[in-house]
Amino acid sequence: MGSSQVVHIDDVPVNQVWERLKSDPEAILIDVRTRAEWTYVGLPELSAIGKRPLLIEWQTFPDNRVDPQFAARLGKMLAEAGATKDTELFFICRSGGRSKAAARAMAAEGYKRCRNVADGFEGPLDPNRHRGRAGGWKAAGLPWAQG
Repeated sequence: MGSSQVVHIDDVPVNQVWERLKSDPEAILIDVRTRAEWTYVGLPELSAIGKRPLLIEWQTFPDNRVDPQFAARLGKMLAEAGATKDTELFFICRSGGRSKAAARAMAAEGYKRCRNVADGFEGPLDPNRHRGRAGGWKAAGLPWAQG
């Protein structure tokens, strides 16, 4: 695939992501936020469906640079988890931007079923400029735990 070709990544609503993670034992949730976000904001809690999210930073904190080894590192993690290029992969971040970029990067590596979690873990800002209430994993009432 040429580097100039833009790969389309589907945005999947959080409730559909949860249902697909439950119904497909092979499907994987990949959280690409920072360690600080995992620790202080929380993590999707998948133990009720016998899973754990894969945690890998798309950008490093505090400099916010994209990890140039992201695709190689995640490819190794996916192989260790038993995933193939046909496994459905759901990418999540705070509100959907970094996860879409990460999903595109892995689609460019040949993973055929990369999806973006619409509105991410915390969703957009609400009228009071707070996240976690107007959309996303937390606002949908899906299971999560403080890191």
